Amino acid sequence: RLRGSSYRSACYSWSCVEPLHTGSHGMGIFKRLFGGFGSKKKVRIVVVGLDNSGKTTVLNALKPKKASLETVPTVGFSTEEFQKHGVNFSAIDMSGQSRYRNLWEHYYGEVEGIIVVIDSTDKLRFAVVKDELETMLADPRITEKKMPILFLNNKVDQPLASPPQETMQALGLDRITDRPWQMFSCDALKGDGVEEAIKWLADNMNK
Repeated sequence: RLRGSSYRSACYSWSCVEPLHTGSHGMGIFKRLFGGFGSKKKVRIVVVGLDNSGKTTVLNALKPKKASLETVPTVGFSTEEFQKHGVNFSAIDMSGQSRYRNLWEHYYGEVEGIIVVIDSTDKLRFAVVKDELETMLADPRITEKKMPILFLNNKVDQPLASPPQETMQALGLDRITDRPWQMFSCDALKGDGVEEAIKWLADNMNK
């Protein structure tokens, strides 16, 4: 996990209880005592990143059915739902292809957190990621809401992967001082690092 100069590498069930008495008085007590049991906070997040960064693979790793090599590029956007760390997530998976990136901004006002997925092997396009990030951070809806941002330095298992510190410097993340953010290393295909990362996001959206 990485913030500023610090770094740490990385990138649920219930049962229903039947009351003994079914009278209205008994049920009223039951609801007051146990009405909130098992409830989870519901949040919406947006997942952005360039094409082939691994956004859909990350979301697949968070769902019961794990990611596979058959993942296909997202066209436009798709919505995925999953439960993690006491939170019901509704994630908008945005296409990273250049002709669809202008769609990202349409969802900034509707979400409470952002995941930015970075292909750590695609160093030639770090400048493009930086430009898109600057555009996002300048959006008034992002500025006002101070929502947390989770950066995933994906594909760290590859020989040419950029270390998190190098990726952070290339993107100029040190300039983000108005909101919580973290960078985690991950291998989304194997799911390595993804659980720890989403826990950080869940914790920071619960504050």
